[in-house]
Amino acid sequence: MIFKVFYQDSATEIPVRENTKSLYVEADHEKDVRNKLVDREYNIEYIQPLDEAHLNYEKQSDHYSVENA
Repeated sequence: MIFKVFYQDSATEIPVRENTKSLYVEADHEKDVRNKLVDREYNIEYIQPLDEAHLNYEKQSDHYSVENA
């Protein structure tokens, strides 16, 4: 399953909506996503599982790329 992760670059700064970034991670569960990203010092705001229709929409974006975390 593909998850879309919304995050801030630094876990020590206050989250600001305009600085929120996203990435895509393939994993079985949300916990697996967190485990794959544990070595990065991201402030993870939200992890969204993508259903097939949403995933097809996201694939149309120029920014779509699945992380090999």
